[in-house]
Amino acid sequence: MNQRFVPGTVEPVAARAYRILEHLIVTLQLHPGSITTEGILIERLGLGRTPVREAIQRLAWEGLVEVRPRAGLAIAPLHPGDWLRVVDARRGVELVLARACARYITAESAQSFHLAAIAMQQAVVGSNVLAFLEADKMLDEAMAVTAENSFAARVAAPLQTHSRRFWFRYQSDAGLAHSAEHHVSMISAILKGDEERAEEEAARLMTMLRSLAEAAALR
Repeated sequence: MNQRFVPGTVEPVAARAYRILEHLIVTLQLHPGSITTEGILIERLGLGRTPVREAIQRLAWEGLVEVRPRAGLAIAPLHPGDWLRVVDARRGVELVLARACARYITAESAQSFHLAAIAMQQAVVGSNVLAFLEADKMLDEAMAVTAENSFAARVAAPLQTHSRRFWFRYQSDAGLAHSAEHHVSMISAILKGDEERAEEEAARLMTMLRSLAEAAALR
């Protein structure tokens, strides 16, 4: 479930369908609370019934889509208060992943973290929210592989997706630099193999996200 797509390789069609649908949901192109159908999504993606159906099943398991027999597919609504619940559920597992990544980082896996940090910084310079989301996902996928803990990675993945969706809806352009700073600080600790600092930076990142969630809940 958490394997990264490596450029230059052939991505499974079902995985591609999932990536596209996840992106459409996270960026609200599939509007929260809206109703669609499997047929509409198949036509939109042009990838065939089986891979789209597999992607829908995965999204349903993650709580992003509700399959309603004979009534279509409901895109999960966005309730600001739920962001707090997502962050609280996510905090512990992110600390586990950050510490494990610092412990198991290699020269090969370090490249993915470097690329994520650079992409985040470039997104800030260009005020490109979509590019930042892609960089954030790149980082999450790098952590899922590097931590060597598939149990923690499987717990974290859907929470990360929900969090990105809330962040896209409620963040401001001014918050890009602040968010990138926290992410890059954690990446730096991981690359240095500093387990304690990596855990501390992950905790700071989660605290920052919770403050954003609290502000969103009060709107």
